[in-house]
Amino acid sequence: MDLFHVSEESEIERFEPRPPPSPDSGISYPAVFAIGDNLLHNYLLPRDCPRVTFYAGPETSEADRQRFHFSAQHVVAVESSWLARIRATMLYCYRLPLDTFTCIDEVASYYASRSAVIPLSVWQVDDVLKALLDRDVELRFVKSLWPLHDAVAASSLQFSMIRMRNAAPRE
Repeated sequence: MDLFHVSEESEIERFEPRPPPSPDSGISYPAVFAIGDNLLHNYLLPRDCPRVTFYAGPETSEADRQRFHFSAQHVVAVESSWLARIRATMLYCYRLPLDTFTCIDEVASYYASRSAVIPLSVWQVDDVLKALLDRDVELRFVKSLWPLHDAVAASSLQFSMIRMRNAAPRE
């Protein structure tokens, strides 16, 4: 298992613990946050881009597999209005050492460290769409995320809803 932090900032030499991004993040202390390699694709987008991500887990019903019909192992859905920004965004993936991290959400593959962390390596992602497709992700563009958000949340799928506060208002 590898852990990563994805940023639009280049040349980060040291990650310092920061307050949790939201009250429902699973922790209440300052931390360095990381994502496991298995769900890195959920973060290969501009930081503020709202997204609905999902996949079939061991408890996913056959009815939900058919209802949400996806050909790749994972689905990432974003609003169509974000396409130009996605194309223009440069990302940096920092690989982080495992030793001080603990898992805070296994389904979402979220990890946190109370200590400062020095990255082991970094690579640049200059084509976000290609990076997602190279990870065998089904990428969906939708006018509004809210119908999918509500349907996925009520399903038996494994999911993450990220930066939904930035989604277009419900109709």
